[in-house]
Amino acid sequence: MNISKRLLIAVPYLWLLVLFLIPFLIVFKISLSDYAVSIPPYAPTLDLSKGWAAFSELWSGLDAENYWFLTEDDLYWKAYLSSLKIAIISTFLTLLVGFPMAYAMANAPDEWRPSLMMLVILPFWTSFLIRVYAWMGILSNEGLLNQFLMWIGVISDPLVILNTNAAVYIGIVYTYLPFMILPIYATLEKLDHSLLEAAQDLGCTRSSAFWAVTLPLAKPGIIAGCFLVFIPTLGEFVIPSLLGGSKTLMIGKVLWEEFFSNRDWTVASAVAIILLLILIIPIVLFQRNEQKQREAGQ
Repeated sequence: MNISKRLLIAVPYLWLLVLFLIPFLIVFKISLSDYAVSIPPYAPTLDLSKGWAAFSELWSGLDAENYWFLTEDDLYWKAYLSSLKIAIISTFLTLLVGFPMAYAMANAPDEWRPSLMMLVILPFWTSFLIRVYAWMGILSNEGLLNQFLMWIGVISDPLVILNTNAAVYIGIVYTYLPFMILPIYATLEKLDHSLLEAAQDLGCTRSSAFWAVTLPLAKPGIIAGCFLVFIPTLGEFVIPSLLGGSKTLMIGKVLWEEFFSNRDWTVASAVAIILLLILIIPIVLFQRNEQKQREAGQ
């Protein structure tokens, strides 16, 4: 292997080292430290000014007390379970909405597909925070949704949607819908339509051909889309904070409150480490799915 190839391979490893591994080790060290009324609010600290001598003292005084504290307080494990439930339901709802859209895009005329693709990506041209704030105006008691439903006579009194889990699901589905549509569309676009014709020639109806041919062949895109939605949703903070209110319990909100409201960096770091360990499972499964797809395409 020549030098240029080694340098090319070294770039992503250097990126992971600087932006993932080193911050992970710092957070892990803080999670094993003790809370202190100081700046920063934990002890012991790693004083880099000591040079290499600081690393020899890295593990001095470290303990797993903060991790035991997470098992003793119901708030944390309930937050993890609630986050898992919201992430699973949101992923399922996003799939229900995204698959028909991706299927329609894949079966649209060729000249329409670039425009449809642009419409899917168009929300990314606007700030994520602005889009979430817009949903606050839409879902509020005096918002556009309630006004429209009252105008057409469906309801007589405004519905309470904002600051509920329903608003969180709406925000998550809207925000992460492109991450579900794009991989499914990429898979369906490559679908050989002669397979559907062969299935119909063998006696299948259009609906049975869809379930027997289209859906199994779309499985790689469905799996990729589900992972791309589930992984960021599990640690979501902005949407549950703005749309869910105080009654919505997610681990991302708990993590923010521990860091910035309670200033308990040690417990917050332990929460972050556990969340990362939970996320490793779907990330590894996603990578294996991608590897299988690459091997199948060879």
